Amino acid sequence: MGAGAPADRLRAFVEEKARAAGFDVVAFTTPDAAPHTPERLRRFIEAGRHGTMEWMAETEERRARPRNLWQDVRSIIMLGMNYGPDENPLDLLEQKDRAAISVYARNRDYHDVIKGKLKQVAGQIAAHAGEDVKVFVDTAPVMEKPLAAAAGLGWQGKHTNLVSREFGSWLFLGSIFTTAQLAPDQPERDHCGSCRACLDICPTNAFPAPYQIDARRCISYLTIEHKGPIPHEFRAAMGNRIYGCDDCLAVCPWNKFAQEASEAKLQARDDLKAPALAELLELDDAAFRMRFSGSPVKRIGRGRFVRNVLIAAGNSEDPRLVPQCEALLQDEDAQIRGAAVWALSRLISAENIRALAAMQNEEDAMVLEEWKMAGAAA
Repeated sequence: MGAGAPADRLRAFVEEKARAAGFDVVAFTTPDAAPHTPERLRRFIEAGRHGTMEWMAETEERRARPRNLWQDVRSIIMLGMNYGPDENPLDLLEQKDRAAISVYARNRDYHDVIKGKLKQVAGQIAAHAGEDVKVFVDTAPVMEKPLAAAAGLGWQGKHTNLVSREFGSWLFLGSIFTTAQLAPDQPERDHCGSCRACLDICPTNAFPAPYQIDARRCISYLTIEHKGPIPHEFRAAMGNRIYGCDDCLAVCPWNKFAQEASEAKLQARDDLKAPALAELLELDDAAFRMRFSGSPVKRIGRGRFVRNVLIAAGNSEDPRLVPQCEALLQDEDAQIRGAAVWALSRLISAENIRALAAMQNEEDAMVLEEWKMAGAAA
């Protein structure tokens, strides 16, 4: 067709190729379609609610305005891929000897899956229409959720995540920026109404108000982004969640329309649906890397991962995990040693806590501080 193709025909072409690539939804918007984003992002960062995610502050200017990321962009194509689970993730929270891994992380890293498909579609657009294109998925400083809402893929619910009338909470988002001029779609209106389910279910009260989140209190942030010891006030509330948290997503009433993911790489691996805590506590670095090869879990490293598993072990009330926890008191990673102390403080008697404390190296500040707090609690 070449450059100058009618916009409506190009839209139809994009939709056809996006569907063929496996995207479940596609819509169009403009770079200026979410005018309130810069102010809301500024307030979020000024309040410190981004925690230790310094990259959010460092990329604020580019993140707030798409044209700051690429000056020549004229249209933004927003695409979504369904990753709905085959069962309710909330059911797993009752299995205390098992680990709960967020639905999105139970198979291949979605960044790789989505980016590959975005590049495929973008390449076809460039070849067909003679326009420049750039693709972005999550790791780039793009505010996907406000743009997806502006394009009509859904609306940002009270938990700040995108909600789709067709797919509920379970959509991975990606975007294609282009120099092509494409007619934008209409935004989706908010359908949350008076519902507070996502706010009320949060174990750590991470929502200061509807449509606001404090990442510092969010279990997804704590288990993935937070470095060092997990603050004591959140440990019991974490339950068996060792990587991310789906509570506010899973409880949404709009999930009644959700469907199971059709992309095989986004369907849960059997060994990641409900792995035993005892099994995960045994992972050394090589075994961790092998087990989570190609998974987003791998990026947090064994230290943070086993730290999280130890918190879940402490919350399990299962004394059969004591030997693994005791073995990890000697781990080379300080955050693991500290988490092992906390786990043991929940699994054994106060007398045994004191006996174990007496055996520790007095120079191990992390362990001694945890023992001190555990002894006071006992």
